[in-house]
Amino acid sequence: MKLINNKVYFAVQDYLMILLGTLLYGFGFNAFILSNEIITGGVSGICALIFFASNELIPVSVSYFVINIVLLLAALKILGFKFLIKTIFGVFSLSASLSFFEWLLKGQPLLHDQPFMSIIIGAFLCGSGLGLVFSANGSTGGTDIVGAIVNKYKNISIGRALLFCDFIIIGSSFFLFHDVEKIVFGFVEMFVSNYIIDVVLNGNRQSVQFLIFSQKYDEIAERIIHDLDRGCTILDGVGGYSRKPVKVVVLLAKKSESVSIFRLVKQIDHQAFISQSIVRGVYGEGFDQIKT
Repeated sequence: MKLINNKVYFAVQDYLMILLGTLLYGFGFNAFILSNEIITGGVSGICALIFFASNELIPVSVSYFVINIVLLLAALKILGFKFLIKTIFGVFSLSASLSFFEWLLKGQPLLHDQPFMSIIIGAFLCGSGLGLVFSANGSTGGTDIVGAIVNKYKNISIGRALLFCDFIIIGSSFFLFHDVEKIVFGFVEMFVSNYIIDVVLNGNRQSVQFLIFSQKYDEIAERIIHDLDRGCTILDGVGGYSRKPVKVVVLLAKKSESVSIFRLVKQIDHQAFISQSIVRGVYGEGFDQIKT
């Protein structure tokens, strides 16, 4: 029963995270990017091209929904229904978000005559939104589906396939606006947005691994357990040069705890040898939950 309740809790949490992410994306895209006539990557970029090519007669939310329905139907047979459950929710949620902010903002930018600052803010909001969606194991459809299909049949990574698609979409805006500056702004938005996605996905998960070599390993291990409330492991080793036995304390901790760990070890043994390395994706008690 407890397992079922946990699954329900995490499922609801994921869908709320996807909803919040799509709201952030819809606001950032309409308020700062589309209103400044900047074409981004992905299906939203294709929809922006359609929007401006049709003299703003076909809203982005409408073309986004239609294109994704076609992609979802194609992917349903190729990738299976399980892959698409959260994607379907993400598509409907983002379509609704784009439509709502189209109506609310009426196509007017929040910052006037400041296109570069608008792109930076828009990219930050869109990247944060997509990062929240991806952190919930969700998707907003679009070129994500295309990348997954290409990856299934060809030895091409999803990231490389998406990057190739984005370059074509942003570059094609030149034929619509005949303005190189808008293409540059589009690439700036793409890189900033991708960076923010990475920060959101990995910034809060970043952990550190310590290898502590000390003759006072027992005291260090005990202080780590009681003072920092962290578990650790003591390994047996042999010095490569001295051939003498040595004990190694292995510890995984949050990056924010690094300073406390260094101070604790140095208080006990100022001659201790410490190796610290960055690790990502530490799962289990005291770290991230394992999601399946």
